[in-house]
Amino acid sequence: MNIKVMNKKIKTMFPEYTELMTILKQENPHFAKILEEHDVLDKRITHLELNPVHVINDDIEILKRKKLKYKDEIYLLLKKAEQDSPQY
Repeated sequence: MNIKVMNKKIKTMFPEYTELMTILKQENPHFAKILEEHDVLDKRITHLELNPVHVINDDIEILKRKKLKYKDEIYLLLKKAEQDSPQY
């Protein structure tokens, strides 16, 4: 993923964890992979929504739910990292 795009996503997704997300994406391959998968889904959903043929499409809803699951997992990993290292 493009670093500028990643940094923009980090700042808007969980602004209170910007620093911790930056650290985790560098140090935790699982976290980085989930963040990447979330971004891939976000781009795919945006692409589908921009095409008028796909505006009403159950596949978009399925992708949105999957993206939300990734976001939930990202949040859980952030909370765990915060508990393990209270300086964040």
